[in-house]
Amino acid sequence: MLLTTENLCKRYERNEVAVDALLNVAIGIPEGAFVTVTGPSGSGKTTLLLTLAGLLTPTAGRIQFRDTELTALTDAKLAAFRRDHMGFVMQNFSLVPYLSARENVALPIALGRKVGKDQLQRADQLLDRVGLADRAAHLPRELSAGQQQRVAIARSLANEPDLVLADEPTGNLDPRLARDILDLLEALNGDGMTILMVTHSPEAAARGTQRVHLERGQIVEVAQPTA
Repeated sequence: MLLTTENLCKRYERNEVAVDALLNVAIGIPEGAFVTVTGPSGSGKTTLLLTLAGLLTPTAGRIQFRDTELTALTDAKLAAFRRDHMGFVMQNFSLVPYLSARENVALPIALGRKVGKDQLQRADQLLDRVGLADRAAHLPRELSAGQQQRVAIARSLANEPDLVLADEPTGNLDPRLARDILDLLEALNGDGMTILMVTHSPEAAARGTQRVHLERGQIVEVAQPTA
């Protein structure tokens, strides 16, 4: 397994009322899987993704990433681990507006462990991988929504992550563009990339090789597609 959790819990205190966003979640993400996480609004989908990424601290439980226990790391070591081993794709793209597509993709390379003269060359290779070689010099505002999400996906791959975490990556796209992005994620998974994607879309969830359904912070179903 690439990542596993044990009795993972996340509790929020709101106006002296305890809300269990995650409750005793046990999940296993195999190497090379495309895991989709679904559930109604408020079920804990995004909380699960952010907790697995180390962006939220669990109230209880353990997260194991290969031989590293993430829940035992200091904040600084966790940030470094996340930078070197995880890529992120968000619903709102989160591109730097004054940087070109090439510069947006190269940014995490400059901040990461693989700093070198080939930063822009690697960015161009990744943009070519997502079909945007001819848009490398464009600013985000000069790109369509679908193209911006492709840039975000290219950026998520910049430091050769072991796991890509995608939070509603098609949520701001029309159906045709959403299918294009899902096709791209599926192709990346076919090349061996491990992906965990949170989605409210049944069509998007159907792309998964493993499908997890959450309700009230608990996993109620784990399914795999039949051949």
